Amino acid sequence: MLVFIVPLKSRRVSKSWERVCQLFERCARSICQQSSPDFQVVVVCHDRPEIAFASPRLHYLEVDFPLVKETDPVVRGLTDKGRKVLAGLVYARDRFSPDYAMTVDADDLVSSRLAEFVRDRQETGWYVDRGYKYRESAPVVHYKGSHFYRLSGTCNILHFNHLALPEYPEYNRGYGHYKFLIDHQKVKAIMADQGQPMKALPFPGSVYVLGTGDNMSANENKLFFSLLSRRPLTQKLRDEFGLYDLVEAPMTPQYQSNPV
Repeated sequence: MLVFIVPLKSRRVSKSWERVCQLFERCARSICQQSSPDFQVVVVCHDRPEIAFASPRLHYLEVDFPLVKETDPVVRGLTDKGRKVLAGLVYARDRFSPDYAMTVDADDLVSSRLAEFVRDRQETGWYVDRGYKYRESAPVVHYKGSHFYRLSGTCNILHFNHLALPEYPEYNRGYGHYKFLIDHQKVKAIMADQGQPMKALPFPGSVYVLGTGDNMSANENKLFFSLLSRRPLTQKLRDEFGLYDLVEAPMTPQYQSNPV
């Protein structure tokens, strides 16, 4: 079974809580349309998001961590993200005993094929080498044919045996304590150095959503968008990743009792 861990920023640090909730609802819908039922979703949050969507596989872990004592806003955000990912993984381990885990940024989208692909496989894990970049409300996506995992945090699927979760997790530590959980671009190399190489996912696995106004990434405006990478935003792509324009109502039902 694959568990998706979604760390959600708090209302207190959001530029627009309404926008954060809209983005998360689209993310949740995207995850929950997996073609296989062998998955769960754990959302770790200070504030439960205000959305219309629900699913029996969508679980909320509400935390009351104090604000991170760090002046740099990027480091502060990553530290909060790291401890939420850790809390979600511990919760998932104790409740679901999953085989694999994938961290998903709360404004990104994932392929509906992931849970089915990892089912019955025994690997260290996979990294998303190919994916898409998408600027909100654009009529196209930009295809990233390699090294997608360097751009987006929605990029690594790891076997639970390789997560090395602490027996007594601590949630009031600094950025360095959570580096393995949040330095997504380094996971592939770290696992290779440990003699447990990951494999490239053999299809595009994620959509990195940009221009939302509440992205955590500090470099989203520096990313390169080549005309050669442009791809039409087809209905097939929209369906696989659950990509709909936020100004429009989604086509999926408000309560998803059967996500298959």
